[in-house]
Amino acid sequence: MPPQIYHLIAFLVAAVVVLWTTPDVKNIGIKSGRVDQPGDRKVHQHPMVRLGGVSIFAGTIISLIIVWRLGGFANLPTEKEWQILGVTLGGLGFFLIGLADDLLNLSPLARLLMQVIVAVGAWKAGVSIDFISIPTIGIVDLDWLSLPITVVWLVGMVNAINWIDGLDGLAAGVSGIAAVVMLVVSLFMRQPAAALIAAALAGAALGFLRYNFNPAQIFMGDGGSYFMGFTLAAVGVIGLVKIPAFTAVLLPYLILAVPIVDMSVVILARLCRGKLPWAADKRHLHHRLLNAGLSHRLTVLFIYSLTLWVGSLALAIAGIPSGITYACGATSLLSYATWRVWKLSRQS
Repeated sequence: MPPQIYHLIAFLVAAVVVLWTTPDVKNIGIKSGRVDQPGDRKVHQHPMVRLGGVSIFAGTIISLIIVWRLGGFANLPTEKEWQILGVTLGGLGFFLIGLADDLLNLSPLARLLMQVIVAVGAWKAGVSIDFISIPTIGIVDLDWLSLPITVVWLVGMVNAINWIDGLDGLAAGVSGIAAVVMLVVSLFMRQPAAALIAAALAGAALGFLRYNFNPAQIFMGDGGSYFMGFTLAAVGVIGLVKIPAFTAVLLPYLILAVPIVDMSVVILARLCRGKLPWAADKRHLHHRLLNAGLSHRLTVLFIYSLTLWVGSLALAIAGIPSGITYACGATSLLSYATWRVWKLSRQS
């Protein structure tokens, strides 16, 4: 069987499982009363089930198990096996933290402590940033700095994806686009195992959009956003950061630039105002676009175009054939979207 078939199977199985199970998860949530009530910072007007992450997690894991049984992960070196195990168990850990928060409403400090513990476990299993590659200097071994830098990256991305999950379809779409780009780049960089995980996550995220795009029928909740955030960050580590090339190390940060920049700007703004970094407000990019007069859907589509644009830049930097062509096309799309945003904001 050609290796690329496994990636197609991973994508399709994950998407089918999510499409199949999400209505059942929604019904269970309604019957159990596990719904997200409308509020000052929330856009939805009616109570919504927020357990969609159960389907996203199930779709991804079932897909990977099937691919593993078919031989998609065969002949991996021991080091890679540990990394795949670290991504899988770490994803489970972050999913359970998020699910517990969805069900029990944990405090921010309790969530952060548990996130750090799971991230340390993933680092121990080999999901670790061990070096950085600097132009003109070469490879710099991080030594003891590997642990804190890895934990900050993993926990940071978990919360970055969680924080952009403020509009119907936003986090699922951004994560799905980023996962597809990571799939393509990982394959080009000859990292098939990382690409399989990216393919499964892409299928789950994009399949979930069937029920989550505006008007949403169900939310993914913290369980879904935590799981997707960690998996994207971990795939970036095992598939790209461990390659001793400056461009490879740079790619995960570029692919995930939209949630990273959004979170960084919001945290800086809160600190400058003397507030805690996790103090909720309406300073995220999607809030600003809504305040500028954009519709719910156009706001989401504009952020999709941003994510697609940085992803296309990653393809070009990675040296993928026709990568520059993709980047030019995405730049044209973003330019049109930006013009539309400017025009609508002037009219409001």
